[in-house]
Amino acid sequence: MKLRMGLQARFLALMGVAMLVVIALVALLLNRQEQMRSEVEGVSRQAMRTMVGQSLRRQGEAAVTQLAAGLTNPLYYSDLDAVGALARSTLAAPDVRYVIVYDEDGKVVHDGSEDIAHYGRHMDDAMAKEVIASTALHTQFDDRVMDVSMPILIGQQRVGGVRIGYDMQAMRRLQDQSVDRLRSRLDTLGQRHVIWIGLLGVGLLVFGALSLWLIQRLLVRPIRRLAESAQEIEAGHFDTTTPADGRNDEVGDLMRAFDRMSRSLARHDREIRRMAYTDALTGLANRLAFRESLDERLAQSDSRQLALLFADIDDFKRVNDTLGHDAGDDVLLECAHRIESAVARVGGEDALLARFGGDEFVILVQGKDDPQDDVRTLATKLAETLVVDLGAPVEVQGRQVFLGTSIGITLFPEDAASGTTLMKNGDIAMYQAKVAGKNCFRFYSRAMNQAVERRVHLEQELRGAWDRGELSLVYQPVFRLVDGAMIGAEALLRWRHPELGFVAPSVFIDVAEQSGLIEVLGPQVLHAACSDAVAWQKVRKDAEPLFVAVNVSPRQLRNGDLPNVVSACLRDTGLAADLLHLELTETAVIGDELHASALLSELRGMGVRVWLDDFGTGFSGLSHLRRVPVDGVKIDRSFVADVLRDPDDLALTTAIIAMAHSLGILVVAEGVEKEGQYAILRERGCDFAQGYWLGHPVTVDEFLQLRA
Repeated sequence: MKLRMGLQARFLALMGVAMLVVIALVALLLNRQEQMRSEVEGVSRQAMRTMVGQSLRRQGEAAVTQLAAGLTNPLYYSDLDAVGALARSTLAAPDVRYVIVYDEDGKVVHDGSEDIAHYGRHMDDAMAKEVIASTALHTQFDDRVMDVSMPILIGQQRVGGVRIGYDMQAMRRLQDQSVDRLRSRLDTLGQRHVIWIGLLGVGLLVFGALSLWLIQRLLVRPIRRLAESAQEIEAGHFDTTTPADGRNDEVGDLMRAFDRMSRSLARHDREIRRMAYTDALTGLANRLAFRESLDERLAQSDSRQLALLFADIDDFKRVNDTLGHDAGDDVLLECAHRIESAVARVGGEDALLARFGGDEFVILVQGKDDPQDDVRTLATKLAETLVVDLGAPVEVQGRQVFLGTSIGITLFPEDAASGTTLMKNGDIAMYQAKVAGKNCFRFYSRAMNQAVERRVHLEQELRGAWDRGELSLVYQPVFRLVDGAMIGAEALLRWRHPELGFVAPSVFIDVAEQSGLIEVLGPQVLHAACSDAVAWQKVRKDAEPLFVAVNVSPRQLRNGDLPNVVSACLRDTGLAADLLHLELTETAVIGDELHASALLSELRGMGVRVWLDDFGTGFSGLSHLRRVPVDGVKIDRSFVADVLRDPDDLALTTAIIAMAHSLGILVVAEGVEKEGQYAILRERGCDFAQGYWLGHPVTVDEFLQLRA
């Protein structure tokens, strides 16, 4: 059961998402604030360290300069009391860790202590070497102390020097105190930010609650009213009212529009009912209207006879495929006008005409009271008129189109007692007219039912025909046009029945396809063809390998197991995958393009070649070549047959070759029966060809002898 989510719930969910986004942004902001705080603290600490260090250095350098000036005479005269007094006064200054007065050899003269414990010792600490070597003011640092030294000179003579050591820990304590005060200030600012963000969140919640209440009042409630009104209208109550409550906004406009719609729906309902019984293209009655009228006529027929004519336009699909559906609609309109005119002239006042859809038209004529003017005669005259009228050329897009019609006629009550049976019989009779060669009419007879029974019998006989050896393969060679070399052959299935004799492939293949037997015969044919192809390669040895092409039915393609069947066949027979070509009709592939593309991609991934058979009969299929993975196309024989005398077929064939080559696809021409056809196809760049002029289908033994 699908969960229903109303506007209120959706808005609530939207608010929840918005709150989550806000929370995420706040968390990001707080995280960034903490990072900035750390960065500010680090930068401040470094700045303070630099500032305090520079200040301490200036202070130390000034102090040592002043002390060195005061020690010049006492040191020169070795007045230790004076030296000690100056040293102790400096040592008493804040942050001074030591004061050392030394002679010109680097020995300690005084250290500011009472007993001068290090007197006379050579300075050997880590900084002493640079101090002794220095000839000017010199400052050094380590982790604990800043050492500032300066030599003491009398004139140009150096009599010694003085060092003052400053405690770096004091500087760090000052720095830490400053950073602590900065951190405290930043914490206070951060707390204020959190408070403001919290207030913002509360404000958003209040705003969301208020918005939810307004949506409920101003939008959800009116929409519910509209939904209730729509349900009433759906139930057929078109007079439903939807009060707008005096609203002067878009929702009020919508509710008033609902009122107007409910009032106009009653009018439209009558119009829709009329349209439901009318064909949109021709304006004739449609299947539904005709069936209701037929049932009514049958119920009221009394003793009058009725005749039903089932007319189908011959070869109409060719118009759609070659000229497009717009041209097809124009042809249908012209045919409908001709049929309507013929029915008006011949069919009588009570005749009914309807379009059943596509290119099918149905006519019902009623016999008159005069026994000399029976309904059979009337139906015959009308059928003859229709055959003549519809056989005349139709002008469309500046060219003449020759069609025709096949008509099946059935009579009431002779042939049927119900409308369903009458229409079924008319369809059977129309099919027999098609079989008879098209552009003619046939009356229904019981023998036609026998034809249906024969079809059922044919299906029963076809079951097991392969195992009984009645079915066999013949091979029609395929030649390369550029050099005339034979490069392969197409496998064709033949059936010779012990009683029925030779059964046409168009008959038994159709039976196998419709009954599902093709799913059994297909793998058997494929296996036999692959085995024969392996035998070819053994006979030819070092010659160019010959491929074998096998037709695959639409039903096999729809089954979805074709890749597994092909893989097993190649594995069992040992035939190289690139020597197997599978041929599928264009309509079978385009009928379910997504499914077909997946299967064909899998087959081509195995190395098998895929060809589109009868290409050109659905000219719109060219646009599908970009999306359907194939290696080649076979131009339908109906185009090849007329390339020498029909400029349109030549142009279409040339266009197919050019389009296929632009997509990297090879082209095979079927039905080459004349040398001129071969020559013009070679001139236009066609890759391969097959046909009676090149070679008839032969058995596998004859084929082996032919190329041995």
